[in-house]
Parts: sequence; structure tokens; C-alpha cells
Amino acid sequence: MNPLELIGRYIYDPFFFHPFINLLVAFTKLFLIVKIPWAFGFAIVALTALIRLILHPFFDKQIQTSKKMHDLKPHLDVLSQKHKKDPKKLQAEQMRLYKEAGINPASGCLFVIIQMPIFIALYQTLSLFLTTGNIEKINKVLYFPFLKIQALDPSFFVFNLGVTPAQSGPWYYYLVPLITAVLQYYQTVVTMPAPAKVENKEGEKKVENKGGDFQQAMQTQMKYIFPLMIGWFSYTLPVGLSLYWNIFSIFSIIQYKRVYKK
Repeated sequence: MNPLELIGRYIYDPFFFHPFINLLVAFTKLFLIVKIPWAFGFAIVALTALIRLILHPFFDKQIQTSKKMHDLKPHLDVLSQKHKKDPKKLQAEQMRLYKEAGINPASGCLFVIIQMPIFIALYQTLSLFLTTGNIEKINKVLYFPFLKIQALDPSFFVFNLGVTPAQSGPWYYYLVPLITAVLQYYQTVVTMPAPAKVENKEGEKKVENKGGDFQQAMQTQMKYIFPLMIGWFSYTLPVGLSLYWNIFSIFSIIQYKRVYKK
């Protein structure tokens, strides 16, 4: 068995993949007991909300760091111009600004590393449930016998969560990738606030340049191309995965607006 298989069997599956499967089944069973319609769909919503709640401190720290970096950028631009011929001095001054603002530039990578196995496990969990013929696989990893399931009803309002919009017949399925792309676009806009302002010598606040041509191109891609790409994925993947993605996007939008409003 290679190292990746060992990690999957003894770390990833028992600590990420299998717990999500059990949680999704438990939420579905609970909603069925209290007679909530479309139990499986609401179980996806509940699981997404729970994971988002657990990850809230990490997301909040990431957003706070992003806002500090945004507010600090005009001052970093000034330093870049002032010390452009002295890289060592520039680096020292940048680190001084980061320290004064309480920013760890490497923390962004740490947040991504923490979130990645959780996102992958969520995606695999939903894929397992939304693909037919996996009931036996699901039952094998359930912690308690009373959680075992015979079948799952994938309906959610007028949608079948296991069907892709590309496969479906009714026109309203095409609303799913459209709504997904719009939410992703809005999330991107929210996470790219207006350029910060810095006071000049006369005390007048002036908007600093957003960055060079490369940065402008990257922002344009993030703002327009990425939502279109996510919309295409939503068109080709089961509706249940879009439901999960959209709930996550809504939480992100709310959290970003709360932080940047302050």
C-alpha cells in the first residue's frame, strides 16, 4: 500500500469522509422523523451550515487578514516606489508594516490547507449520495445500525438533486447554473472591495492605483471568468452539489459584507 492509500485509509476516510457520510444520513433521518419534506435536500443544507459554522473562525480570520491587506496596500505601494532600488530595505519595511498591522502573510496558505480536505470530503460525500447504486457503500461506513438506509429520495422542491441540468428536461433546471454563476459573481465582487484610500501630505484622501496590468487582468478573470466556469460546472454536475455550493456562497457573502462594512 502506497503512502497516499495509507493516508486515505487511516486519516482521511475516518476523520473526514466517513463522519460527513454519517452526519448527512443522521440529518436526513432526523428530518424524516419530524416529517420535514424533502429531508435529504434540507440535510445537505444543514450539513453545509454545520461545516461552515465549524470553519467560521478560520474563515473569519482569513477575511480579517484580507481586509487588513486591502487597507495596507496603498502604504505598500508607497514603499514599493520609495525603495524600488533597494529590495532588502523594501522587504524590511514591508515586514514592519505587516507586524504593526498584526498580519502574517503566510497565514492565507494555512487557511487553504486546513479547508482543502474538508471541501474534498464534502464533495465526495455528496457525489457518493447523488450517484445511484451506492446505498451499500454508505451503509458499510455508518456508525450505528439504526442509521442504515434502504433508499434516498433525491427530490427537493421541484428538483431532483441527483440529476444534472444538462440531463434534465424541464426548463427550470437551467435556473440552477444561472443562479450559481450569479451568486459566485456577487461573492467575487464582495471580496474585491473598492481601492483603499490614503491621505497625502495635504490631508486629502486619494484613491491609490489598484495595481499593474497583471493584477488588473487577474481581477477581471476572477470577476467574470470564474463565475462562468462555476456556472458551467453547475450545469454538468448534479443539482445537489450546486445546492451545497450556493449555500456556501451565501454564507461567504454575508460574512464578507459584515467584515467590510465595519
